[in-house]
Amino acid sequence: MQKPITKTHWSIAAIALLVLTACGAPPVATTDTGDLSFDQAVTSATDGLIAQADKLPSFLADVEAKIAKRKVVIDPMLDASSGQQTALTQRLEQGVIARMRATHPQFEILPFEPANLAKASHLITGTTTRVQGDKGSRAVRIDLALTDLKTRNVVAQASARARDEGLDTSPTAYYSDSPILVKDNVVDGYIRTSATRPVNLADGVYLERISTATLISDAARAYNAGQYDQSLAFYQQAAGATGGEQLRVLNGIYLAEWKLGRTADAERAFGKVVAFGITNNNLGVKFLFNPGTTEFWSDPKVSGPYPMWLRQIARQSATAKACINIVGHTSHTGSATLNDRLSEQRAAYIKQRLETEAPELSSRSGASGMGFRENIVGTGTDDARDALDRRVEFKIVSCR
Repeated sequence: MQKPITKTHWSIAAIALLVLTACGAPPVATTDTGDLSFDQAVTSATDGLIAQADKLPSFLADVEAKIAKRKVVIDPMLDASSGQQTALTQRLEQGVIARMRATHPQFEILPFEPANLAKASHLITGTTTRVQGDKGSRAVRIDLALTDLKTRNVVAQASARARDEGLDTSPTAYYSDSPILVKDNVVDGYIRTSATRPVNLADGVYLERISTATLISDAARAYNAGQYDQSLAFYQQAAGATGGEQLRVLNGIYLAEWKLGRTADAERAFGKVVAFGITNNNLGVKFLFNPGTTEFWSDPKVSGPYPMWLRQIARQSATAKACINIVGHTSHTGSATLNDRLSEQRAAYIKQRLETEAPELSSRSGASGMGFRENIVGTGTDDARDALDRRVEFKIVSCR
């Protein structure tokens, strides 16, 4: 029976890989094939990833010894700009799974669940990113990484670029319903890992919380299916786990409580979301306004919780004795001048509402507008796909 790969074994493997590189057989960190169709790009990136893995000394040894299949788990793929799961990231993940099962039988893909994490030897992460394509056209870059779960090294990484031919970037239900930008240091670590070159360590903040990520995945899947009781149970379990205090978890508890009609519990949960955001200086809230105005969106299904959000933002800011800059953002439609003015007016309106809830914030808050200069999505579709671009951010600043 073959001994498990230890850190010492991997160091030797890594050195061997570097020797192969020096001898003219470098690992292909990127696959620049120009702009392909999305499905072709998925195939190119997946094949590039596996081709690198198959050249590793440890993999070659397994082939010679006819060892059983490599067990792999895939952490649900994300949009690198927003940190969201979208219809496109789901399509990417499904495409990778289909390609590996069809043409790379040396790998066995296990569902991303707590019990399977202990069985798996490797982890795949992946992202999509909007980029400029050939001749100034719009494109999407795919990044995939294969990480050894024992050594924590990224052992293969591949990229490909696809034409943005009407690709569906709609967020999944959890992210569409989310009141905030759910992107913290854990999500950033996932994104960095997906772009990490081989023989380098995966992001430590992300990987140390990988077991919690399986619970988050279960919770999001239940939420997207409308199973809010089950989703809440998973999020609460994740919250109690090591490293469970994450925006995705706190936000998930709020969303599930709200969907279940537990308004008091939902408000307490949202207060924790705000407190976490203030502590980490990372709180972007999706306040939607009627087009061209400073009036909140007319549909109460959308704007109904806004008074509660404002109440909790005011209370948590006052409790923290924080000084905040309220920054308004708009989507990429209309002129820059118009959007700069509109975003500042909306920020000023939010400031006014917060001061009504907590008058002491009057001297500790300011308002400014960024127009569309800091768009996250940037599609200018003015619908659920680019709702994050119409957010209001709360930035902690030094008190003067």
